[in-house]
Amino acid sequence: MPAITPATPILIVSGTNRPGSYCLRVARWISRHYAEAGIPHELFSLLDLPQSLFLPESYARKPPEFAAIQRRVLEAAGLHMVVPEYNGGFPGVLKLFIDHLKFPDSFEHKCVAFTGESDGMWGAFRPVEQIQMIFGYRNAYVFPHRVFIPHVQSQFDEAGNFLNHQTDVLLKSQAVNFAGFTSKL
Repeated sequence: MPAITPATPILIVSGTNRPGSYCLRVARWISRHYAEAGIPHELFSLLDLPQSLFLPESYARKPPEFAAIQRRVLEAAGLHMVVPEYNGGFPGVLKLFIDHLKFPDSFEHKCVAFTGESDGMWGAFRPVEQIQMIFGYRNAYVFPHRVFIPHVQSQFDEAGNFLNHQTDVLLKSQAVNFAGFTSKL
């Protein structure tokens, strides 16, 4: 348990709306680490975005269903972004989500951690670098301890348990230390 925990929950964001994604599996595994450490947290999957957000008119007028999601982002002590790699970048739905969040309030001085996952050998290094630039532009406080999970399809057993002990230690350390980071800022 960290010496300092945030007063409000950390919001873990699973960065794709692909059903059955490894991204959501990783996000749930990270959630276990927060829970084991007694750190307040919530999990949000982009699977739960309202369909009305995908309509062109949603840029001019946010769908009412999006208000609760916006509130969760604003009230979170920090955002723990789980970022998959799709074609050398992060998913377009993640950018859509970011673009619909209130500017500048949603990320201005918000603590953000990044975990990348991919089927490839770099564990979404490029997509994390790309999205980290967006959060930097939005004046977020970027937590420097990033975790990259390569070959994610081989990292879970059939019961959903994470198999790579070394990476699991990194994920636990990231969660505990990010909680402390959010509490200090």
